[in-house]
Amino acid sequence: MRETPTWRIPIGVLALVLALMVYGIAVAILVPPLIGEWNALAQTPIYVALGIVWIMPLRRYLMWMETGHWSAPAEKASK
Repeated sequence: MRETPTWRIPIGVLALVLALMVYGIAVAILVPPLIGEWNALAQTPIYVALGIVWIMPLRRYLMWMETGHWSAPAEKASK
């Protein structure tokens, strides 16, 4: 368990907010010209999927913020 603050957490939070802003703006600019003429019921699954897809890399990113490693630490062999 971490006992001292690290630079990764505040920088990671700022980077996450910035990345989500860029992602949201990109979706808002790029997607409507492609599917804007579709029926609202047809557009809904696309926007739901795009709203969920950003979560997929979040687990590893949060692990990095907390531990400094991109993957879960290997479990230690119990004696």
